[in-house]
Amino acid sequence: MLKGYLCIVLHAHLPFVRHPEFPDFLEEDWFYEAVTETYIPLLLAMERLEKEGLDFRLTMSVTPPLANMLSDKLLMERYSRYLQNLERLSEKEAKRALKVTAIKPAVEMYRQRFRDCRRFLNKYSGNLIKAFKYFQDKGVLEIVTCNATHGFLPLMCEKKDREAQVRAAVADYREKFGRAPRGIWLAECGYTSGVDEILADNGIRYFFTDTHGILYGRPRPKYAVYAPVYCPSGVGVFARDVESSMQVWSAECGYPGDSRYREFYRDIGYDLPESYIGEHLHQDRVRRNIGIKYHRITGKVALNKKDFYNPAAAMQAADEHAGHFLFCRTAQCEHLSSALGRTPLIVSPYDAELYGHWWFEGPEFIYRLFKRLAGQSLIQPVTPSGYLKKHPSLQILSPTPSSWGDKGYNEVWLNSSNDWIYRHLHHAARKMIAQAEKNKNASGIRKRVLNQMARELLLAESSDWAFIMTTGTMVAYAQKRTKTHLKNFLELEQMLEAGNIDENFLKVCEERNNIFPGMDFRIYI
Repeated sequence: MLKGYLCIVLHAHLPFVRHPEFPDFLEEDWFYEAVTETYIPLLLAMERLEKEGLDFRLTMSVTPPLANMLSDKLLMERYSRYLQNLERLSEKEAKRALKVTAIKPAVEMYRQRFRDCRRFLNKYSGNLIKAFKYFQDKGVLEIVTCNATHGFLPLMCEKKDREAQVRAAVADYREKFGRAPRGIWLAECGYTSGVDEILADNGIRYFFTDTHGILYGRPRPKYAVYAPVYCPSGVGVFARDVESSMQVWSAECGYPGDSRYREFYRDIGYDLPESYIGEHLHQDRVRRNIGIKYHRITGKVALNKKDFYNPAAAMQAADEHAGHFLFCRTAQCEHLSSALGRTPLIVSPYDAELYGHWWFEGPEFIYRLFKRLAGQSLIQPVTPSGYLKKHPSLQILSPTPSSWGDKGYNEVWLNSSNDWIYRHLHHAARKMIAQAEKNKNASGIRKRVLNQMARELLLAESSDWAFIMTTGTMVAYAQKRTKTHLKNFLELEQMLEAGNIDENFLKVCEERNNIFPGMDFRIYI
């Protein structure tokens, strides 16, 4: 007898980082690391499930910045070079492991991982969007979109600015996946009144909020967060389940803290002599994380006291945790179904990068979880679209403004570290809207200028920059990106207004910040 539905949602996002003006760039490594440790391993887990004939249902957002990077020829060529460096290093390490036998199991694991990444890269001709599209077309993966550049909608003062974030996302999704998106992951789960109406106008059927977005809605939700609701606009809303999230996210009791799992913070980029590792660093030869790590979490001990990593023991831990997760969801659903009088839905959303990058064994956990789900009938995995198809009649409710950031509202993206950006973003948005209306019939170079102005504004609006300023990591880069995009925007706008366009400057902007090749500035009208 069916006890409940489980909707696993992985939010896959990285800021758009592309610097063709440099041969290598530290922040581009964010992308290359995530491809190797998260995106390809998740795709490999889906491939394994498919080969074993196991049915599964997974939901992922692939945000427009990430989708553009995954399909960008320059970045994917650089990723291939990045992977080649790891392949060469792992072969060197195989020889070293003949003497340092404690690292041999991990070395062999890495060698196989890099071979699998190379195979997958070749299989899809260096365009991983094709791989995600393949599994979506098979009906086992549902890909939702996100605001065009992960812009935080609650802090945008112009409705047309919010609309542009959604319109650009929908258009880009159609171009990448060959169909319209059914759902959207609002950046940072940032919702405020009126956003759902914009989504409805653009054909979006549902979105996600944090728990309190629905719990504090009006009227109060009859089934708490264990059933989606409809906004008055007709758009569905799915809210996060706290209990299942805590089992993974919690720093105190979450699965990734198990002592058998790989230690993230100890890397051979720092451990090995510069004479050995130097050729595998960037041209500046500054030490950094390489991505090969030989130690396990061990416990609350200093980094130099960590024990060696045992891949087999870690995989066993992933299987145990998958079993525990399913056991807990079964017990949770049995309790909820009796209390609510209906079959509950558990929505479990996570940052995709947790699975593989931060928690190295996370993709294995996903594989083991779906394998276990396929072997029982009490808990059924489901996508949001699949659930809405089965349960079209839902309560109508107005969600409350909310986010999934610290304290649940806007403070992460609006505080003393980053508040200075908003008067400039609002000023630029008003200028963009005015110029789009004024030049709606533009063609030729004026149209190119307007399209690039739209790209620069959207990139400046990325919530990642304000977030980085709050966390205090890579602050100089986040500030520079915000200022650079705004400067580019204003210079282009001044050229447009004066009728004196510097085509060389325009060309440089187009080449460096080439997100949304099919951009149409009329999204601001």
